[in-house]
Amino acid sequence: MGKEIGLCLVYRDMWQSSGKYMPRVDQLKRVAQPIVDMGCWSRVETNGGGFEQINLLYGENPNKSVREWTQPFNDAGIQTQMLERGLNGLRMFPVPKDVRKLMFKVKKLQGTDISRSFDGLNDTRNLKLSIDYAKEGGMIAQGALCITYSKIHDVDYFVRMAGELIDMGAQEIAIKDMAGIGRPVSIGKIVAGVKAINKDMLVQYHGHSGPGFSVASALEAARNGADIIDVGMEPLSWGTGHADLLTVHEMLRDAGYSVPDINMKAYMEVRSLTQEFIDDFLGYYINPRNRLMNSLLIAPGLPGGMMGSLMADLENNLASLNKWMAKNNKPAVTQDELLIALFDEVEEIWPMMGYPPLVTPYSQYVKNAALVNVMQMMKGKDRWSLLDDNTWDMMLGKSGRVPGKLSAEIVNLAKDQSREFFEGDPQDLYPDALDSMRKEMEEKGWDTGQDDEELLEYAMHTTQYLDYKSGKAKSNFEADLAKKKTATATPSGSEKQAAPVSIPTSQPKSLNIDVNGEQFKVHISYGEEAASVAPAPSSNGSTSTEGSSVAVTGDLKEILAPLEGKVFFTKDGGEQAKKIGDEIKVGDIVCYIESMKVVNAVKSDQSGIIAEVCFSDGEEVLDDDVLFKVQ
Repeated sequence: MGKEIGLCLVYRDMWQSSGKYMPRVDQLKRVAQPIVDMGCWSRVETNGGGFEQINLLYGENPNKSVREWTQPFNDAGIQTQMLERGLNGLRMFPVPKDVRKLMFKVKKLQGTDISRSFDGLNDTRNLKLSIDYAKEGGMIAQGALCITYSKIHDVDYFVRMAGELIDMGAQEIAIKDMAGIGRPVSIGKIVAGVKAINKDMLVQYHGHSGPGFSVASALEAARNGADIIDVGMEPLSWGTGHADLLTVHEMLRDAGYSVPDINMKAYMEVRSLTQEFIDDFLGYYINPRNRLMNSLLIAPGLPGGMMGSLMADLENNLASLNKWMAKNNKPAVTQDELLIALFDEVEEIWPMMGYPPLVTPYSQYVKNAALVNVMQMMKGKDRWSLLDDNTWDMMLGKSGRVPGKLSAEIVNLAKDQSREFFEGDPQDLYPDALDSMRKEMEEKGWDTGQDDEELLEYAMHTTQYLDYKSGKAKSNFEADLAKKKTATATPSGSEKQAAPVSIPTSQPKSLNIDVNGEQFKVHISYGEEAASVAPAPSSNGSTSTEGSSVAVTGDLKEILAPLEGKVFFTKDGGEQAKKIGDEIKVGDIVCYIESMKVVNAVKSDQSGIIAEVCFSDGEEVLDDDVLFKVQ
């Protein structure tokens, strides 16, 4: 018999690479024992990544979920593993040091054995504390190499990185091929390089199937000494997910490796239950495109896990762009044309941004910057004319060092905007927070939970935890699910079509009306969310708000939304919202638009006095909608 190869079921990642949500805890408990009964698993990926946050989003306690979901595997002697994002912990932005430390302690006590820690920039400084805290908490510390493909991301680069992680105390190494674009032979050479450093170092290969390399990569990894291969299974294998268990199992056996038998009766039960969960509600959040493989992903290197959000972003932005095209007598753009333009732009700007590995959250930042650039350039504006602060923080060093060198164009743009580069340890920018968070919970009369697990959730996902505690998360989720079910339902025997996806449309925010020769400006509200910020009408033809007013005379200049999204007056509590009567200059920040998971500052291209505010805080707007009118 040949070398034994272990198999890991990435049940969490199967769902998160396909759609938005994970199964509920009651569903996870039902599928756990059949997974155990399959008899072929040495490990199961149970939690981490966005798992806890997803639980909160539909009103479920993630601590209860992790404890009850991991218990059957603990009892059966199957190791459980989680994914964590180094400096970012279990969220998309940096986490204080004391919160990171508590996370490993809590997750081990809840039943998670192994922590797969990765840094989105492959900056090993951000992983030193993860390795230390995981081991201190009793977990196995697995350091991950985020595989991406460029002229600087060669075999030697990744082998050197593995050596650094091993020197830091990593007990295992994961080859995390999140986009599936690692070339098979190179994957094999990386594994061999790790084994050359330490022949006893356990190496685990994780590859998404998107562009089609992952099966060959799994075989090359095994041939060069890999110990465990991550796989998915029907009905969520392939596509933006992972290679299927049955395929990988037979391939390894044919190559002479020893892999455990599969209990096919239990396999079919897991398969059936997973499909049942999809049919219950999870399928409403899975884009059908995510079930497809796509070799177009090879060139831009974007991870399959973000393709669902990418296609949704394209649909929304395409509607905005074509609205502008029609208004300016230009031909409409198709989705395919926009997609190819996006992929081309990713290839163009990725080196300029320092080659950040295309993994969460930096893949999102690169994609967002590329899409916004494409939209702006199609309208005759300059590249980089709109760049969000999250992306700037990445390039400025506030999340770690980008692997490559920033282009002179980016460096000069930073100087022009008086942005400063940070050379220190990113963790130093985020002070400890547990004491203040504990005090806040005590003031609210909330229990910090068994092993301080509720404190961890509050500190890690504050906004989502507040919505969970208030019941808002559950009610919002139920309302959204009901809306999706209604939109896709077609009554039997009826010719009624399924309700289309709702896309925001531009509607008038105010009207000038004449009543018996007297001019009034009337502000219009649309539904519950349009608690208008526009001032009350006055009979002298002016508008006013909180004591400020400006007489409206002559033509007004307009400040337009540069992209679609949700518009806000301020980004944090320290800012003052722009209001009628305020004087603004070209370049002043007048509001913010949240789009594609990042916040974009909207700068005025007009100077003058604000005469009208044309939106409500939190309102959805389209590209080219009027935000302010200026006199």
